[in-house]
Amino acid sequence: MKKSHALGLAAVAASAALISACSAPATSGSPAASSGGDGPFTIGVSNAFVASEYRTQMIDAIEQTFDEYKAEGVVDKLVMENADADVNGQIQQIRNLINQGVDAIIVDPNSATALSAVFDEAISQGITVIAIDQAVDSPDVLNVGISQQDLGAASAEWFASAVGDGASIVTVEGAAGNPATDARWAGAEPVFAEHNIEVLTHGDGGWDQATGQTVATDLLATYPNVDGIWTYDGMAQGVLRAVEAADKTDSVTVGGEARVGFLRMWTDLVDSGSDFASVGVINPPGTGATALHFAINLLQGKELDQSKVTDGHSIILPLDTPVTNDNLADTWAGVSDQADTYVLDSILSADEVAQYFQ
Repeated sequence: MKKSHALGLAAVAASAALISACSAPATSGSPAASSGGDGPFTIGVSNAFVASEYRTQMIDAIEQTFDEYKAEGVVDKLVMENADADVNGQIQQIRNLINQGVDAIIVDPNSATALSAVFDEAISQGITVIAIDQAVDSPDVLNVGISQQDLGAASAEWFASAVGDGASIVTVEGAAGNPATDARWAGAEPVFAEHNIEVLTHGDGGWDQATGQTVATDLLATYPNVDGIWTYDGMAQGVLRAVEAADKTDSVTVGGEARVGFLRMWTDLVDSGSDFASVGVINPPGTGATALHFAINLLQGKELDQSKVTDGHSIILPLDTPVTNDNLADTWAGVSDQADTYVLDSILSADEVAQYFQ
């Protein structure tokens, strides 16, 4: 069974507008299985943003799943390119992996388009490439993950309902130009427009709690009558600290995150009698481990069931049920012993991933 700490709440889950993942297969450019083999395989990982608890948990999950495959003799070496880098730096990361003769590359991309040429280099040498966390445009790269656009829409639907039609809000979003930042706003923007919500300005929180707190503090000083701050994972705990410091937790709605630190603050506010309410839409770091299962199947020569592939090269994983005040207590009971940096997670098992193949 899929492991998840998210619980209940069908009503909010319905607002997630999950992609059905049943598009017709592309006529060309679809990611293909290798010629097949028993291994052992060498797996490469390119992660160009390490200043994030999410990415740390993602890498840990990949390593744990790799070790399980290694014990079975399926893989032999994990080559990790794991350091802060810009797009050019990530291109070099991927070339390093190519030069080390990996069989597959799992990449959390810094850009949806700028890595296409180096992906082509890898694929031309028979290397399977899978993008996680953020989708890329390259048709020969398999995207595996939730829809970041759906995440933005689901968060915005809850937020719009909380602040009410015609409200004025500000945002604290991830790094400008980041594929996930852009996709989440693409999901949220039409929701806010539908509810006639005025977005006074956009803040760049850089996926960082401290930066999120600083930006939110400045926004509250500039817009003291704002109805809410829309934000999400990586920054929400910092934003909530700023709202607490301004003594506005009962008047300013805060978009939340499914991380233990935020859940702890949220629970404490509710237990103290506050009317504070929020939402945490889960972006599972375990997607990297799920992608490793996909990579192994492809390396072993198995063919994807194209009825489960969207746009010819994407596996869209369904969103887990968001955390809201309705299920906060049960969710908190399941994760209260975790570190504040822990992100609520889910990983597909090898058997579950096998269902995506013919």
